[in-house]
Amino acid sequence: MTFEPPQRLVRALGETYGDAAAADWLGRISAATQGALDVRELTAERVQAPGGRSSLVVLVQQPGGGSAVLKVAPEFAGPHLERAALAHWNGWGAVRLLDDPAAVTVQDTALLIERLHPEVSLHSLPEAKALLEASGTVRKLWVEPPPAHPFETVTERTARQSDAMRATAEPLVVPLVDAALAARDELVSAPPEPVLLHGNFRQSKVLAGERTPWLAVGPDPVVGERAYDLARLVRDRVDDLVAAAVGPSTVRRRVNRLADSLEVDRGRLHGWTLFRAVESGARAIAAGRRQDGELLLEFAGWL
Repeated sequence: MTFEPPQRLVRALGETYGDAAAADWLGRISAATQGALDVRELTAERVQAPGGRSSLVVLVQQPGGGSAVLKVAPEFAGPHLERAALAHWNGWGAVRLLDDPAAVTVQDTALLIERLHPEVSLHSLPEAKALLEASGTVRKLWVEPPPAHPFETVTERTARQSDAMRATAEPLVVPLVDAALAARDELVSAPPEPVLLHGNFRQSKVLAGERTPWLAVGPDPVVGERAYDLARLVRDRVDDLVAAAVGPSTVRRRVNRLADSLEVDRGRLHGWTLFRAVESGARAIAAGRRQDGELLLEFAGWL
């Protein structure tokens, strides 16, 4: 069976990791996927499209019966980190890892996880209900990280991102970049107690499940303060926010509502929302996605 990667995966890997690295791995994707299926004795149904942005997602049947999902990712996308986070959560608030972590070899970059309902995410709900369910889900994920964990910290991740922001910022973007970097420097100088974070939490990353109504998927795990994890959630449905005349006031209400309901400092959530929006916007423009970047920077300008 040939496993054709969806175009979203091809574009995202090239943008994030470079066209050469992406092309090399994509050229080996069918063999890697078949190998992961064979070692687990799985039967492939089909490739899910549009699928993920860092892995090939294959719907499978397990040898003893029962449906599941096999995610096959390149090593440079860090699948071992996702595996470690899912194993630590053990199904609490997140999709359950079906692989035995002790039985997975270092060379195996695939993950076998429970099958959810990808067509039903929190994004399909009215905004108020979606934010309520998102708050309840993300709260479960904020646990103490495992001893000697492999995850980078928020300080480390944002330092790396800051270097890229300085290097790629266009002249008109520089004032926003400067403001975002200043906010980041203040935030990392005295952070609250760290916990394990999803790292990429938003409405589309929470899917309907069978054993519990909503479960998080696709973590980019990092260890740090809770406000960092909420910052991406604040700008959900950014297209609608920018199109609405009340966009700025809606964003302020979101910050206040999320901060109060999850007991994080409003000012810290505001600062991380600014940093993450500017970082995403500057990165989008540098990658040639100008419309996306300008949308994010307009959002950041409200903050």
